[in-house]
Amino acid sequence: MNDGNKVILLVEDSPDDITLTLRAFKRSHLMNPVEVVRDGVEALDFLFARGAHEARAEAPLPTLVILDLKLPRLDGLSVLRAIRADERTQFLPVVILTSSKEEQDLISGYSLGANSYVRKPVDFSEFLEAVRVLGIYWLALNQVAPPKGTL
Repeated sequence: MNDGNKVILLVEDSPDDITLTLRAFKRSHLMNPVEVVRDGVEALDFLFARGAHEARAEAPLPTLVILDLKLPRLDGLSVLRAIRADERTQFLPVVILTSSKEEQDLISGYSLGANSYVRKPVDFSEFLEAVRVLGIYWLALNQVAPPKGTL
């Protein structure tokens, strides 16, 4: 499955988890472009076309953000808060994909507007299946809100 217009933004600082996620997408035949950023500040710079990502000013937003919680410089919950606070990104689908088992992270994630919260399975085959299902749902089945100003 490939829709080149449906870009995924993966916000993850662990090189191993980045590799596993990209491998899981590939094995699941999800060939959508994946942009990887490694901390919360870079995620917001990417989304809002700032700093090193200012050349993206005219580029469309990604179709899906996959967001880890434990990130350097700015944690995932703060990134989510900023995404929901801006009218350009308030409806952008955000899936939290984290190893956190803290119930407060789950509650905070949904309270701040996460569309989904998935704990990273430790077993690779379970991780592969989780990423496959996420990809199919969010990229093929889910209907996204139209960009602001077209409503």
